[in-house]
Amino acid sequence: MTLLWILLALVVLVLLLYILCLRCRRADWSRFRGWRYAHRGYHDKPRIPENSIPAFKRAVQHGFGAELDVHLMKDGHLAVIHDASLLRTAGVDVQIEDLTAAELSQYKLEGSEYHIPLLEEVLPIFSGKAPLIVELKAERGNAEALTAAACKLLDKHRGVTYCMESFDPRCLAWLWQNRPDVVRGQLSENFIRHGDGQNLPGVVRWALSNLLLNCRTRPDFIAYRFEDRKCLSLRLCRALYGAQEFSWTIRSKEVMDTAEAGGALVIFEQFDPRGINK
Repeated sequence: MTLLWILLALVVLVLLLYILCLRCRRADWSRFRGWRYAHRGYHDKPRIPENSIPAFKRAVQHGFGAELDVHLMKDGHLAVIHDASLLRTAGVDVQIEDLTAAELSQYKLEGSEYHIPLLEEVLPIFSGKAPLIVELKAERGNAEALTAAACKLLDKHRGVTYCMESFDPRCLAWLWQNRPDVVRGQLSENFIRHGDGQNLPGVVRWALSNLLLNCRTRPDFIAYRFEDRKCLSLRLCRALYGAQEFSWTIRSKEVMDTAEAGGALVIFEQFDPRGINK
């Protein structure tokens, strides 16, 4: 009987530790609700590339916010691009972190006339008009430098409503310690199911999938892959801590309606959420 009580106490302790690991923070969402967010801008390939100036202008013109990706370059500038390599987006196998802003200007996006923009070029498009989700793409251990540089630049653009997110918990930990005023979110998915993050140990991918590093980052929101939304940890973050959920990446009105009915804000692409043809 004593052994049974010990086992029960251990189970309760593990559950309590699990719940504490999921801790989130509540933020004011009045500036962000009521918007839908165009994934990498409101692109329309091949005419309008992702993460391009026209894609961001088009998002604002159609009444959408936007999500974008930023990398820290060699000279300290922030480039708005998803991949670290330019192979997919510009046809050259060059790493964005090895370039300066001057060198970046020679590359064009996806065979178009448009260049890869700097974050400082994009921010005025949204100032006073629509909110931004800024995804921090940490590479080569530069999470702290990247996050600090993004905050410094955004401080100069007070008219921009924004929040920050990252797959890398180190970015969020820096924000918690240094800029707690910034609304921050943990990006995640079922890494085991999708085979992403193969460079990470399996236990790390499992922990990230289950949001167990929230205790180190205290996110205000969780941006989770829509297909994996039944994750127990995600549900507990919402139910116990009131965390806002973002669903990515939504590609149809039917899926969008499902996500929004569940209280999620949506990051969309490849369709017009208003039901109007492009």
